[in-house]
Amino acid sequence: MSRFQSWNANIYIVTWNVSTKYPEGIALNNLLGLENNPENDLHRPDFYVIGLQEINSQPQSVVKGLFKDDPWTQKFKELLKVRGYIAIKSEQMQGLLVILFAKKQHLLHIREVESEYTRTGLGGIWGNKGAVSIRFSLYGCSVCIVNAHLAAHDHMLEERIKDYEKIVEEHKFHVKTTTDIFTHDYVFWFGDLNFRLTGETTSPPEQIRDLVEQDKLDELIAKDQLSLVRQQERAFTELVERTPAFPPTFKFERGTSEYDMKRRPAWTDRVLYKEPQNIYKNAELSAEQTSYRSHPGYNISDHKPVTSEFTIKVFEDPTEKIVDFSPINIWQIGEDNVIEYTLPFGYEEAENDWIGVYKEDFTSLDEYIAYEYTSRSKAPSGDVPADKIIYHLQFPETCELPEDERYVVLYFQSTGTRGVTGLVGISKPFKAEKRCPSPRFESVD
Repeated sequence: MSRFQSWNANIYIVTWNVSTKYPEGIALNNLLGLENNPENDLHRPDFYVIGLQEINSQPQSVVKGLFKDDPWTQKFKELLKVRGYIAIKSEQMQGLLVILFAKKQHLLHIREVESEYTRTGLGGIWGNKGAVSIRFSLYGCSVCIVNAHLAAHDHMLEERIKDYEKIVEEHKFHVKTTTDIFTHDYVFWFGDLNFRLTGETTSPPEQIRDLVEQDKLDELIAKDQLSLVRQQERAFTELVERTPAFPPTFKFERGTSEYDMKRRPAWTDRVLYKEPQNIYKNAELSAEQTSYRSHPGYNISDHKPVTSEFTIKVFEDPTEKIVDFSPINIWQIGEDNVIEYTLPFGYEEAENDWIGVYKEDFTSLDEYIAYEYTSRSKAPSGDVPADKIIYHLQFPETCELPEDERYVVLYFQSTGTRGVTGLVGISKPFKAEKRCPSPRFESVD
């Protein structure tokens, strides 16, 4: 049996506890490995994964978030929009936020997208601690990204382990064969995991700081709780991590790169991943961690952000279907408009499939202007080829688009509000115009 065609995809992960601060007056280019001028970028990964902890989740911020993005999401969108990235999905639980960005060229190959969350704060009734996640199918592979914030403080090791167990047990998805986190081909688990250093009574914060300044990180890593827990197979045994070669990322005096001696410095901010198993007969998977570093120049929080980049091998999915739109010449403003599209042979329509109208330069899959469910579509009557049926979906005249802008329509396969969704079709761009009025009788010679 011949092997599927494979290629390497780059995933860039950011984890940062932002301590309820807003991204005012700071540039995020360096954090994402980008230049100030997009034309000077040396490298743009295929995907960005942004995981933040302790974003401002005061009641007034939550209410605002119902109507527009939080400032962090806005900032990342603005930076990545000009570089051709689209926000695919986000999930927020109080101060925890995860966002998946992808280059436009991959949009039709990101399917079965689903988000989930698990609360672990106050015994599972409060969302200040826990995890948010996004799972998706990428070409022929399955990927799960998990942003977690576990129990704090040196003496809360057992609670951190319980948090991990609760997240693994309660995180459930609705895609067959990948209902759990670790049934996915690729898993990336990151966040403020809050693991500290052992030896509270024998290693005061000043001594830890001195060892950091002397670049004796090996002596400290030997006391790292997360490394010890993994060695003892008490938690995170399904995951691997490159040994951090950067100084502890917590806790700093805000506005500085000086450790706050009220806490013992520790590597609380981590990125781990699952090494893929080769379970496919005609495809070989692999994951290579190509970078793992902190960014000490960012001082707004008492944590330093951490980034890690991975190269993973993905392969084509021979069962992948793409919906084809007929060209839309002009969208007539103030009139009913009919969209024509063709479903490929073998495509299984979902109950809540829908088509949305977007601006051509949309930055997020959430930015639809109008939508209609495809259950309202009509197929032509009479003799039609079984492998190519053109469907018609009417948008009412009340769907008004600003004139002279350019738009696209997108077809989504969806099973419900919190169900599985994926983009399976994109039209060519088109304009919206008002029809020229017919001349009045008296104006005709």
